Amino acid sequence: MIYTVSRTKFYGISKFYVIFMQPPVLMMTSIRTTSFKYGIPLLKSQFNGAVWPKLKRFRNFTRYGRPSEKAPKISPLQATSILQANEKIYEVMKPGSVLKSIDWNQLASNNPLEDSLAIAKLCDNRSYLLGVFDGHGGPACARVLAKRLLSYIAASLPSQHVSSLLLEQMTPTTEFRPEIESLYAHEFNQYHASVSHLRDTLSNDESQCSMDSTERALLTAFEAMDQQLSEEALAFLLGPEMSEILQRVPRWDWKPWWADAFPSRDKVLQLSTLSTAMSGAVATVAHISSNNLVIANTGDCQAVLGYLSEDGTWGALKLGKEHTSENPSEVERLYSEHPRSERDTVLRMDRLLGQLMPLRAFGDFRFKWPRHVLEKWVIPVLGESALPQNYKTPPYLSARPEIIKHTLSPRDKFVVIASDGLWDLLSPTQVVRLVSNIHPLCFT
Repeated sequence: MIYTVSRTKFYGISKFYVIFMQPPVLMMTSIRTTSFKYGIPLLKSQFNGAVWPKLKRFRNFTRYGRPSEKAPKISPLQATSILQANEKIYEVMKPGSVLKSIDWNQLASNNPLEDSLAIAKLCDNRSYLLGVFDGHGGPACARVLAKRLLSYIAASLPSQHVSSLLLEQMTPTTEFRPEIESLYAHEFNQYHASVSHLRDTLSNDESQCSMDSTERALLTAFEAMDQQLSEEALAFLLGPEMSEILQRVPRWDWKPWWADAFPSRDKVLQLSTLSTAMSGAVATVAHISSNNLVIANTGDCQAVLGYLSEDGTWGALKLGKEHTSENPSEVERLYSEHPRSERDTVLRMDRLLGQLMPLRAFGDFRFKWPRHVLEKWVIPVLGESALPQNYKTPPYLSARPEIIKHTLSPRDKFVVIASDGLWDLLSPTQVVRLVSNIHPLCFT
């Protein structure tokens, strides 16, 4: 049910992220992260024999998730209290900035909450990164992305130099165990040292020649982050055999971790990194600098621009498309990457291999790793459900983002970035009208 509640900036039953923009105004509403120390290892015993939680992105459920019992009626006052419980606001005080303030909020639709957000200011003091991470198969992947991805993007921008000054995190991040924090710091330092080479590799790719530095930074960071999630899990699952098994040289140096064996530490790292790798998340990240808005989208989150037309009416402009079976070009891309003999199996019931709704995502390496890796190393830990049916020519899934650029004009008033929990219930036009009705005088 959708409530319209006075004094709130939030509408909906699911978590979402809103940016309001009016030169020089910007506000944003979204979900808020919570503490997550240990990860949730997806072990057979944890779910009474069922390795994969029956969540909305998997085949057991409709797009709207698990059917629940009829919710009890609540009063408007109770509804307002629930909707406003997690509201946060950040006022941007810099004169002349296109941003006035950033608002965020959450209303969880499941427990544990699988979605996270991250908001950060870059050290140039005039650019912002804002990300929504919609998790599935557990909260681990989304929470790791919220903690790490914006730093990787900042490090990928040519103007950023010192790792400790890459950005100022404006939202709370998950606190992991010391072993995991140490691993993540080590991995980021390796990435930061090598990122210039990764940028050069992409710039030599003819398909990326037309990209500017911000676009290239987003693309580089998204793909490198997913690669690191994969190698972190394989490094503690396979050990030194990783290079031989995958028949390639790992991008990152794992020798220090293999040389110093600490069974208790390595077990924590194996369970945590495997939990992150077997869960997944879609993501939308916005980079805002001056009047330039660049969106990187992987999966089925969605960004919508609210603008005022010359006749004073509100319009909604979708910035990009969802990567699902409802997107014909995305389906054709998927078909083109696999033999014609798999046309009947690669997409079944509008889901990847009959299971996963988004056709691009971070994590979810049971749709990416070679079959023999899943059979020999993952199934003994997680059970037979870790191997999808008709798994013949992986990888079936990619974290490569779609990049959308938009130059903000005086008529552009706000952007809404949201997970599918919002867009399943409201159209872009409805959302724009709702937001514009909150503070109508601010947008005229």
